[in-house]
Amino acid sequence: MNAGAETPQPQTRELSRREIQCEIVIVLLVTFGLSGISAALSLLDSALSPGGIGGRTVALNASRSDNSLLDLLFQLVGVTRLLAWAALGLYLLWRSGIGPRLIGLARIGRADVLPGIGLAALIGLPGLALYLLAHALGFSVTIVPSSLSEHWWRLPVLIASACANAVAEEVLVVAYLLTRLRKLGWSDNAALLTSALLRGSYHLYQGLGGGLGNIVMGIIFGRYWQKTNRLWPLILAHALIDAVAYLGYNVLRGRVSWLP
Repeated sequence: MNAGAETPQPQTRELSRREIQCEIVIVLLVTFGLSGISAALSLLDSALSPGGIGGRTVALNASRSDNSLLDLLFQLVGVTRLLAWAALGLYLLWRSGIGPRLIGLARIGRADVLPGIGLAALIGLPGLALYLLAHALGFSVTIVPSSLSEHWWRLPVLIASACANAVAEEVLVVAYLLTRLRKLGWSDNAALLTSALLRGSYHLYQGLGGGLGNIVMGIIFGRYWQKTNRLWPLILAHALIDAVAYLGYNVLRGRVSWLP
């Protein structure tokens, strides 16, 4: 090899339609698609139980071990798994020539923060009201946002979990899936509905109210991305909603009568 010769750079190859379809199926089976199937089975199990859906309680962040260190490691594994799912979607898009900047993950700025807060308020407040109504009508399980024991690391882990959930869901369910469906020639509306239904499916373990609320969230978030091509506001909004739910539950638990 000549000393002055340049190293050949790999060429980005255009994926065929069949390859894209197979890729989507594999990614969803590994990540949120399989979670959706599991959540649907959980909903069916709740409906068939003696107390019905309203008689079930689901903990979103539960302790995995009585040993504090092992419990912390279990929680960090869960956070890492979600971030790895997001990394998988980003890597596959990057390999096909679509870098993070092209899906709205350029450097975060003020133009992302304010819309993120606005989206969090738009989704979070009605979402809480919908949950309380669905719970009162027996269409929702009792959701315990956190049942972690009183460890020194509890609050940082809850925040990390909120951020990991936000990154994984918005990267895969919005940016990755909508980009791939657009490449297949799907219309924006058809792709948006598919993305929203996927988001609703893996929240069905929360009951019909949780599934419906997340479908609405998916429509709003997906349309925002389609119109602006900015993903940071969705990640920030989602992380803020989850963090407020996780931390707020710990503050309000046993202190207010309206919280199930």
